[in-house]
Amino acid sequence: MKPQAYINRLKQAAKHNQYYILSSLRWLVLSSLTGLIVGAFSSAFSWCMTTATNLRLAHDWLLFLLPIGGLVIVFFYHIAHMENDKGTNQVLTAVRGVNNIPFRLAPLIFGSTVITHLFGGSAGREGAALQLGGSIGDKIGRVFRLDDGDRKVMVMCGMSAAFSALFGTPMAAAIFPLEVASVGIMQYSALLPCIFSSLIASQFAATMGIAPEAFVIHGIPAFTLVPALKIMLVAALCGVVSTGFCFVLSYTHKKYAQFFKNSYIRIVVAGVLIIALSLLLQTRDYNGAGIPVIERAMEGDVVWYAFLAKIIMTALTLGAGYRGGEIVPSFFIGATLGCLVGHLLGISPSLCAAVGMISLFCGATNCPLASMLIGFELFGFHGVYYILIAVAVSYAVSGYRGLYQQQEIVYSKYKATHHKA
Repeated sequence: MKPQAYINRLKQAAKHNQYYILSSLRWLVLSSLTGLIVGAFSSAFSWCMTTATNLRLAHDWLLFLLPIGGLVIVFFYHIAHMENDKGTNQVLTAVRGVNNIPFRLAPLIFGSTVITHLFGGSAGREGAALQLGGSIGDKIGRVFRLDDGDRKVMVMCGMSAAFSALFGTPMAAAIFPLEVASVGIMQYSALLPCIFSSLIASQFAATMGIAPEAFVIHGIPAFTLVPALKIMLVAALCGVVSTGFCFVLSYTHKKYAQFFKNSYIRIVVAGVLIIALSLLLQTRDYNGAGIPVIERAMEGDVVWYAFLAKIIMTALTLGAGYRGGEIVPSFFIGATLGCLVGHLLGISPSLCAAVGMISLFCGATNCPLASMLIGFELFGFHGVYYILIAVAVSYAVSGYRGLYQQQEIVYSKYKATHHKA
């Protein structure tokens, strides 16, 4: 090679390296800013959610105001011209560049989720956090006049930051938005921004006194064939139930719309049904997110019908227009079902509750990598082999149905080919 050609090649390489470094620094700045802003909003959201839950637990009569709270939610969405809001599905389509996220979604989902939890709707919070973070991330991208591709990355940054701040699982939060929109492929260009926004939001929330979720598994058996087979059975059952949970959510939403065309009437009817079921079951265990029940399941203490009751109550709540998330309910259902099956199989109910949580989450979201990471962050690395087996089995048996209708299945779960719908 001639000296001049060699010098030209070095200059070209240096130019490329300069671009890579400047691009990385740019994303470090943007992701850090996103982590701070979304972390602040999510910390405020977490505080409001905790306050609302404590008020509901201290005053049982608030449950009877659930229909009124529903009317307020529908009214807010009506005046914001977002009656046809698709929730987290809208955020997923924005990640794929199909549509944009209106910034007014952020205050709407913030306030309506707090209202739902204050008055006893059965829902989670992380789904709301994904919408909150995604809308803020999209707005930051618009403020800095980023192009469409970079704004998609900002949406994912916001999702990671909100999930991380609210649930305290930064590893899973960093990967989940990359994995959930298009199953089978991941947009690695968003890896650096999502990791930094997730870590910064998590640390911000920690400094604000928001403790991460964590559970202790009791009685983990040695990793041998018989316990492994039992865990595979638990995971397979939870994977199948995850498809049932997703079906019931979708079916309930359609039936509400079919029988009650008016959204105000629909949400009042749902509120009355939730009140009636709560009184019939003589417990408030199925109102709100249900973290205390998950904690009891980890101790091996659940009633046999807990997972069924949560499926019904969550479907009645979210299908009618109350706002919240599906992720913590999926943890609830998996933990209670796993604990029950653990008792029946004669293996640690605590381990089975943990496996059930991760298996049902994986089956419902079609996100095996995020499921593994959230298992490690929630339970530590004790029983890690069982968690790995559970994720693999659940992902395989759960098919293609999931919580999010706009989730795109790119590659088949069963063959090295593109998925044909």
